[in-house]
Amino acid sequence: MYRPIDPKVDCVFKTLFGSEDHSELLIDFLNALLGDELPAPVTAVDILNPYNERETLDDKLTIVDVKARDAQRRLFQVEIQLLVFPELSTRILYAWADLYSQQLQSGQDYSELQPTYTIWLLDQTLFTARAEYAHRFTLRDELGRGLLDHGSIRLFELSKFAVERVETDTERWLAFLKDGERLDPDHLPEWMHSPIMRHAMSTLNAFSEKERDYHRYQSRQEALRQQRAIQRALDEARENTRAAMQATEAERQAKEAALQAREEALAEVARLKALLSQRDAH
Repeated sequence: MYRPIDPKVDCVFKTLFGSEDHSELLIDFLNALLGDELPAPVTAVDILNPYNERETLDDKLTIVDVKARDAQRRLFQVEIQLLVFPELSTRILYAWADLYSQQLQSGQDYSELQPTYTIWLLDQTLFTARAEYAHRFTLRDELGRGLLDHGSIRLFELSKFAVERVETDTERWLAFLKDGERLDPDHLPEWMHSPIMRHAMSTLNAFSEKERDYHRYQSRQEALRQQRAIQRALDEARENTRAAMQATEAERQAKEAALQAREEALAEVARLKALLSQRDAH
């Protein structure tokens, strides 16, 4: 019996895109999400941090990182983030800058630097004030002119992704990641009928059918539930602290307003007394 598998869970995601046995999935994924800006498609990849299935179950893999270099020496990094935290935007920029800067070894010239692309897939919403789910960031000035065409940061908020009909390769992968847990392998939707998507689905099947893999998956699910509970507690504590600070500030402002009103009232009393004294003197 097939047991639902969420492709966003770290060990599954790393098997899909960070395993040398499934490199064709990563190639198709990169071309789908970056194809509109790549001068030439990705044809082969060297996974720089391949996933080792013997990693212990206690490893904290909730921030999943896949690094790869293609035949043209371009660098790619794919990460999935299931929990959004206040410093995430800073981390996203740092990850791109870190990967870009690591290219140069001692004695190498800046001309050796190659375009670097990072793709972030977020299960929660980062930009609450923005309606769109896809974002592209590059180095540009206030008029939109680029400093250097050396890659980009792509960010996809799966929490916002919703289309009536899956049509593009990008939508196909995003739909698979968001809804893969609810797919029935015996009754796949039309957009899952391509060989590459069937390959991706067969990887989920392997986690469902092999007891060792499914046990690993369940362990990671439990770790994720615990981290979500911790994150909720931290968010609640942060909100309570902010509310307390706002209440303290409001109380301080109220006291200042009352003191100012008292001083104004005393000043008015003094003014009236002075007027009465002047009248009596006449």
